[in-house]
Amino acid sequence: MDLKELETKITEIFEHYAQKNGITLTNDYLLIKLTEELGEFMQAYLIYQKRCRPKKYLTEADAQKDLAKELSDVVCLTLIIANKLNIDLDEAITKKWITGEWLKS
Repeated sequence: MDLKELETKITEIFEHYAQKNGITLTNDYLLIKLTEELGEFMQAYLIYQKRCRPKKYLTEADAQKDLAKELSDVVCLTLIIANKLNIDLDEAITKKWITGEWLKS
C-alpha cells in the first residue's frame, strides 16, 4: 500500500469513527486531536524511558507496544490532516527530504 492509499484508508476509518461518535471533522478539531495524540505519545515515551513515577513502569515489551500504538496515532492523524488539507505528502516528503528541492528555494 502506498502513502496515498494509506492516507485514504485511514481517513475513511476516522470519518466513520467521527460520524459514529457525532464528531465534526473540522481542521481545528484535527489539529487539537493531533496535539492530544502527541501528548499521549510523550507520556508513553516517558514511561518507556522510565522517566515517570515507578508505579507507572511497564515491562520493556509493554512499554514498546504502547509507544508504537501512540506513535501510530500521531502518524495517522498527520495523514488525515494531509488528506483534509489536500497536501500530497508523498510529493512533500520527496521534495523536502529526498531531493531537497524545497530546501533550495
